[in-house]
Amino acid sequence: MVSAWSSGFLPSKHQGVLFRTGKDPIFYLDNPEGVSRSQRGDVVGSISRMNSLAFDRYHDPEIETRIAQYELAYRMQTSVSELADLKRESPSILSLYGLNENGEGGDFARNCLLARRLVERGVRFVQIFNKGWDHHANIYKALPISAKRIDQACAGLITDLKQRGLLEDTLVIWGGEFGRTPMVQENNAGSGAKTPPGRDHHKECFTIWMAGGGVKQGFTYGATDQFGFGVTENPVHVHDFHATCLHLLGIDHERLTYRHQGRDFRLTDVHGHVVKDILA
Repeated sequence: MVSAWSSGFLPSKHQGVLFRTGKDPIFYLDNPEGVSRSQRGDVVGSISRMNSLAFDRYHDPEIETRIAQYELAYRMQTSVSELADLKRESPSILSLYGLNENGEGGDFARNCLLARRLVERGVRFVQIFNKGWDHHANIYKALPISAKRIDQACAGLITDLKQRGLLEDTLVIWGGEFGRTPMVQENNAGSGAKTPPGRDHHKECFTIWMAGGGVKQGFTYGATDQFGFGVTENPVHVHDFHATCLHLLGIDHERLTYRHQGRDFRLTDVHGHVVKDILA
C-alpha cells in the first residue's frame, strides 16, 4: 500500500506523511527522555548542515528528501498532538461524523474528521484509505457493513467543510482504482477456491463521486448498459479524470512534466482531456 501515497516519478521529498490509527498517529515525534526541544533543534540543524554539504558534493535528490523530512518532523512535534486530539471537537461534530462522545465509530469516521482538521490548517492534499472494500467473497454480508462504515462519515465531512466555508476551495474525490464485476461468483478469481458469493475486479467501468472545488452539484455524467458491465454514454478515461482534477487545481496537465530516468513524464502521459461538462 505504500505506493498509494508515494510521489511516483516526482522526487521523494514530495511523498506523503502516513498517519496511523491509534494513540500515536506518527511514530518517533517525541523527544527521548532527557532531551529538550531546543536540544533536538540543535541536532536537526547540525544534521541539515551536514546533509547540505553532502548534497552540494553528490547532488543526490534523496539527500534533499532527508533534509526536508528532518525539518518537517521537528515542526510536527508541536502540531501533531494538538491536531490529532479529537476531544477538542464538540459533541455535535463528533455525532455528525458518526463518532460518539467516547470517540468510537470506526477509524474511517475518525480519519474523515482528521482530514477536515488538516484542511483547516492549510494541508493541501489529504488522502484517506478504507481497506475494507475488496469483496471477493461473502459480499451479501460484507458490503452493507462497508457501506455503513463510510456513509455517514463522508456526508459528515462534506457538511462540515461546507458549514466552515471550506468546501468551495476543497475538491473531495471518492473512488477506487477499478470497479467490481456486476455479477457475483462463487470461485475467487485469484485463488480459484470456492467461497461465499463475491465480486472480483472489473476494469470496464466504475463510479467516482466528487464534491466542492469547482464541480457541479447534483449532477451525474456518463452511463452504463443495463447490467453495469460497460460504458455506453460519455466515457471518461483515467487520463481524462486526472486531467480534469489537475484543471480544478489550476494546473494544465499538458504542461505538468518532470524529467525522470531520461525522459519527460506527465501524469496523463500523452493522453487526457478535461471533462468540461462536470465543471461548475
